[in-house]
Amino acid sequence: MPAPTSITDVENVPLPRHVAIIMDGNGRWARARGLPRIAGHRRGAEAAKEAIRFCASRNIPYLTIYAFSSENWKRPDTEVSELMQLLSFYLGEQVKDLHREGVCLRIIGDRSRLGATIAQKIEEAEALTRGNTRLHLNVALSYGGRQEIGGAVRQLAERVRNGEIAPEQITEATIHDALYTADIPDPDLLIRTGGEQRISNFLLWQMAYTELYFTDTLWPDFTSAHFTYALQEYQQRERRYGSIREHAAGEAAA
Repeated sequence: MPAPTSITDVENVPLPRHVAIIMDGNGRWARARGLPRIAGHRRGAEAAKEAIRFCASRNIPYLTIYAFSSENWKRPDTEVSELMQLLSFYLGEQVKDLHREGVCLRIIGDRSRLGATIAQKIEEAEALTRGNTRLHLNVALSYGGRQEIGGAVRQLAERVRNGEIAPEQITEATIHDALYTADIPDPDLLIRTGGEQRISNFLLWQMAYTELYFTDTLWPDFTSAHFTYALQEYQQRERRYGSIREHAAGEAAA
């Protein structure tokens, strides 16, 4: 879908509190230009920075981006190595920019596979930005939704075994509290670029009532104008959470 020709002011109408993004299309963007895949990932990282600035400027308090899935470890070793090098770079100097912009960074996912050096940089980045409140940025790395739910189930099973809770005390709320995202609201809007229309094991529990927006635009080409278009689409949705729509004035009740 093409970007709008101008950015409409959306500040005075309802906006999502939490936007999640599947940043798809980096490899295809590079291939179309005869470039190596890592060039697409580098350009995709710049698009992510623009999305972060956009959310901060529009007072959207939570943004979660899908940077590297648990399934992405199956990619060729060379590409995975290049991605980890790119990640290491952004966890260095670029985090200082996030801190200056008032962004609180948190990494969600299985850190055990990322290596000691990157794990240390993650801890340092999170510590540096922990007190920031302008935007809460969650980056999903080595992340899988089923993996996350499985971890929550194991955590609750351990609590039952230790006598901390009884099985009948396990509820949606206790499962929610055992997830990576326990202290933030569920996503209101999911944006997926690149033309695919699936959620790819991303925030499976959290997206029970999320509005889904799919676009053919490849992630490196996704700009603030495209983001604005997605927000405008979101604002046209009627979110009922399983309830029925209020009867229009003058409409007889069934």
